[in-house]
Amino acid sequence: MSALFSPLQLRDVILKNRIVVSPMCQYSSADGFANDWHLVHLGSRALGGAALVFTEAAAVLPEGRISPEDLGIWKDVHIAPLKRITDFIHQHGSVAGIQLAHAGRKAGTYAPWKPQGQVPVTGGGWQAVSPSALRFHPKDREPLELTEAGIGAVVTAFASAAQRSLEAGFKVAEIHAAHGYLVHEFLSPHSNNRTDQYGGSFENRTRILREIVTAVRTVWPDHLPLFVRISATDWTAEGWQPEDSVSLAHMLSPLGVDLMDCSTGAIIPKVSIPLGPLYQVPFAEKVKKESGMPTGAVGLITTPQEAEQIIAEGRADIVLLARQLLRDPYFPLHAARILGVDLPWPLQYERAKLPLAE
Repeated sequence: MSALFSPLQLRDVILKNRIVVSPMCQYSSADGFANDWHLVHLGSRALGGAALVFTEAAAVLPEGRISPEDLGIWKDVHIAPLKRITDFIHQHGSVAGIQLAHAGRKAGTYAPWKPQGQVPVTGGGWQAVSPSALRFHPKDREPLELTEAGIGAVVTAFASAAQRSLEAGFKVAEIHAAHGYLVHEFLSPHSNNRTDQYGGSFENRTRILREIVTAVRTVWPDHLPLFVRISATDWTAEGWQPEDSVSLAHMLSPLGVDLMDCSTGAIIPKVSIPLGPLYQVPFAEKVKKESGMPTGAVGLITTPQEAEQIIAEGRADIVLLARQLLRDPYFPLHAARILGVDLPWPLQYERAKLPLAE
């Protein structure tokens, strides 16, 4: 028996195994629209056997895009191209998930293969917003500090995006509260020096996320799961701590969050991070064991044995793979063979299926 290939039920959604395609920016959209690239990119991971296939971060507002080429879900015309993709994913036995996001002060940057930094306003960039007028990088434009009315508009935008996501056929939604983007900027003392009800204390800094979760849950059905991705630590003594992540899980569970997707870092540049295999797994394990909330582990998980061990030892409930699934879209099929699981292959590919490893 393989723990990695055991099913997991979250509300009414059953994941056929514990392998999840982590959200990965593709920088391939125009005006937020999904296109053939997204269909092939996401669809091939469904054919490859992943249980849950997440889109890249989908911006809930146009100014919330990480880059001008990011995916969007801020207007109704975005729904139809996404529905084409979710239909394909579900047709092939996987579950379609969407990550809802706002990039905050890190918005409007060039795609990674283009010049570094933020796109000039004259070149298609825009004014970024943030909890406080603090730059991520010294060369960035100063972000505009959100008013309380502006915060309310962001919360509403997340709920509207969730409603569109439902109409597009997604069965799992994830709120992006990690990696130095807007919600994380509110959570972390590094980027939030507000003195109103959205700054200062832990309760105040977490307020926007709690409001977003509550607003999303008003439109996201009770039978469908809701995830939140966090940076479980800022990797600094002054920033967000693993203990904060545990406390946050205790707050979010009663509001309808079903799983905490535990990444780390990216709130400030040039932080020393001890990179290595499974380096972020301890944070998922801590949150799971100390809060009782199911968690997802991510970060330099590259072999079937590593993924199997994480689930078998109860360190997390799912593993989210990114670069490994770029290298090998069919990693789940190959992992199953190595772990001795006779996983069905797409009928069109059956002729290439190898016998189970000895």
